[in-house]
Amino acid sequence: MSLEVKNTTIEGLVLIRPARYEDERGYFSETFSDRDFACVLGDGAEPVDFVQDNESVSKASVIRGLHFQVPPKPMGKLVRVLSGSIIDVAVDLRKDSPTYGKHEAVRLDTVEGWQFYIPPGFAHGFASLEEDTKVAYKCTEFYAPECEQSILFNDEDLAIDWGVKEPIVSEKDLRSVKFSDFKSPF
Repeated sequence: MSLEVKNTTIEGLVLIRPARYEDERGYFSETFSDRDFACVLGDGAEPVDFVQDNESVSKASVIRGLHFQVPPKPMGKLVRVLSGSIIDVAVDLRKDSPTYGKHEAVRLDTVEGWQFYIPPGFAHGFASLEEDTKVAYKCTEFYAPECEQSILFNDEDLAIDWGVKEPIVSEKDLRSVKFSDFKSPF
């Protein structure tokens, strides 16, 4: 396997770094292999099929999230940064989890090359730390607007440090629900 793997403090969330092969020209990296990814999840894990790839470009201080899809179309994501850097955040929405309502925040950038796997049952968001930061993520479900929900990025109960002083947030994300008003279907 040509991956470095780190588990996080929340079960199910995984950091993955594909090997890079560097020479005087630059580097080559196999950024995704279904075979290697299945090994990361381990024996007995449900297979993960990615069905859609998304990409965004953001100005510095943009926060996108905290987004998720509820059943019957919950969505997992494998997130990586193509240029720039982000603070990537996953909030555990699994009501029977010992870490329900807790979050994991990781820095992703092009220098280190880490990817963040966020399975269904988590809200996801990120803060762009640099101008023109490009983020790509593989999704385990097609976008389904009827299943889309979001939690307020600056909810006091979550106390997320996004790493930006004056966040730029969409009107849609500003209308998200507070965590205390959220009833988890997961």
